[in-house]
Amino acid sequence: MKAMLLTEYQKLEIVDLPKPEISANDLLVQVKACGICGSDIHGWDGSTGRRKPPLVMGHEAAGIVAAVGANVRGFAEGDRVTFDSTVSCGECFYCRKGSINLCENRQVLGVSCDEFRRNGAFAEYVVVPSRIAYQLPENLPFEHAALIEAVSIAVHAANRTPVTLGDTAVVVGSGMIGLLVVQTIRLSGCSRVIAVDLEDSKLELAKKFGADVGLNPKKCDVIQEVMKLTGGRGADAAIEVVGASATVNTAIDVTRRGGSICLVGNLSPKVEMPLQKLVTRELSVYGSCASNGEIPQCIDLLSRGAIQVQPLITALAKLDDGPTWFKRLYEGEPGAMKVVLQPT
Repeated sequence: MKAMLLTEYQKLEIVDLPKPEISANDLLVQVKACGICGSDIHGWDGSTGRRKPPLVMGHEAAGIVAAVGANVRGFAEGDRVTFDSTVSCGECFYCRKGSINLCENRQVLGVSCDEFRRNGAFAEYVVVPSRIAYQLPENLPFEHAALIEAVSIAVHAANRTPVTLGDTAVVVGSGMIGLLVVQTIRLSGCSRVIAVDLEDSKLELAKKFGADVGLNPKKCDVIQEVMKLTGGRGADAAIEVVGASATVNTAIDVTRRGGSICLVGNLSPKVEMPLQKLVTRELSVYGSCASNGEIPQCIDLLSRGAIQVQPLITALAKLDDGPTWFKRLYEGEPGAMKVVLQPT
């Protein structure tokens, strides 16, 4: 099969690899679309340390079942499917509690680190355990289904954030996940959504997706503007989707006393936070990691058009063009949100 292999950092090659073999509980999926994630870009340049060459990356994908393991039930060759990026064990303390994203033996497709190596979906075929695969309706294009993993992160964040009908939410960061969070937090019941970002183009897109207001820190005092919009109290909730000290502190400063902050972004391993503000204002802080079984919910939302992803797709490209797109994205392709590769 044809695959895009990370042979060394900042070097991708289109190579021919053996078609992977499946075990009794697996599916062999013929990949029809796979998105390039920001974490793949950081893997390509070696900055995360979690994608050690040689490796086939790629974890945002959809395709057709090409083979079914002997013990698998509920799937057949020809089924249209997508799958979670997290391969949970199903047996540990957290899996048994239903928190599969916190699995003690968690692996991720397209990741190679000290603990494990698992090839991903930048290839014509990929093997996944049937327990993390989900059927797709006929009306959902593969390129849209390839974004379900990203959508699931936003849905999980919205599910983690306690909001009540009529609340105001601030979404700090209007990149790919932030724009999806704008949509999911609106669906969760917030009657007013305020988007924050350093790029006006992203703020305009946020408003198309349901944000009432877009605030650019380079052009206004974000905290002051949020206070004006909320009668001086602050927002009921803030969702931070960057992962840096400045943006985390913005999320804290725009949230009212007794409000909630959901931290999704993890760009930096450490950030500084004002402990006294968190304590004296009784702010509740929630972490949100990946997703936890929300993929069926995401499939339903996308197939009904309740969440829009088409405007986020920058380009549909062939797998052969993947190395070029990695370089362009790494260098900051203007306006680029999501590139989806099609192996065939």
